[in-house]
Parts: sequence; structure tokens; C-alpha cells
Amino acid sequence: MKFKICAAFFLLFCMVFSQTSAFGVSKQTPQSPSAFVPESRYTFAPVTDGTEITHDFVIQNKGTALLKIESVKTG
Repeated sequence: MKFKICAAFFLLFCMVFSQTSAFGVSKQTPQSPSAFVPESRYTFAPVTDGTEITHDFVIQNKGTALLKIESVKTG
């Protein structure tokens, strides 16, 4: 009788913890964006006042989710 109770308890224990590990823990890493800016600074050459100058900064998403750029500030 004692053996049957121990065996039933062991079986129940195994079932509970095998279900918890299967459904409770994700083995996949969560998806997240990762911004990569190869050139984070640019020094403009001197120009006369009123001259419009531009420079394009390339931003790459090296992550696995969509990268949203919601605001940009100058330094």
C-alpha cells in the first residue's frame, strides 16, 4: 500500500513539473529591435551663414522585431 501511494505521488509530481516546464518557460528569445548607427557623429565643414547643408545618417535594425524611431534630437 505504501509503495502504491509513493508511486502515485511520484507520477503526479512528474506530470505537474513536465507540464510546467513545457508551457511555463519559453525556450525562444523574445523578439526585440536593435538600432545600429555606424556613424553616430558627423562634423560639417565651415559654411557661410544661410547655406543649407544636409547629411544622411544610416540607421540599421539588427534586431528581430520592427524598429520604430519616434523622435530624433540633435546634440
